[in-house]
Amino acid sequence: MSLPIAEGVHPCLWTAEQLEKRCQLRTQSRSGPGGQHRNRTASGAFLTFDSGVAEMGPITAEATEQRQQGRNRSMALARMRYLLAVTLRSDSSLHPELNDSDVVSSEAESELRDRYRGSPMKLNEDNVAKPGLLTLVLNDLWCAGGQPSLIAPHWKTSTSKLVNLARSHAPALRLVNQIRKHHSRPPLR
Repeated sequence: MSLPIAEGVHPCLWTAEQLEKRCQLRTQSRSGPGGQHRNRTASGAFLTFDSGVAEMGPITAEATEQRQQGRNRSMALARMRYLLAVTLRSDSSLHPELNDSDVVSSEAESELRDRYRGSPMKLNEDNVAKPGLLTLVLNDLWCAGGQPSLIAPHWKTSTSKLVNLARSHAPALRLVNQIRKHHSRPPLR
């Protein structure tokens, strides 16, 4: 199964400032429920990230729910992180435990792996570390052919906790099941 691969450090592991600098911001008024004062100004935020991967094209995340543009920008950035976590893989996933690769993980990746190795992996949707952790687990599952049992020892956790993390974000579970289908394995439920 071929998935788009990010060069270098995965964008989900960048700081908010680094990711925002790489995104193009567009604001726009949107209609919808909320009364006469909703989005009378250009408070909707649309962030576009150029993945640099030709077959993938740009990725866009939007938020228009709030009346304040700053809040919508923050929400759009959080959504961008989740989109990137699911749609883009990185070479950093090819660590020696799963592959015969010489790829060295970034400091941000190592820090995140160390922080959550052995943890229950139950993160709130608003936790800024969740998209990064999801990225690393998805990278590992991609390398392991979608088999949580192969990566559970590396994370020092149970297979069910890894599956629950993927389950907590529906697009992530769909990706894992696509990987499993590619390797002729039954879907996770």
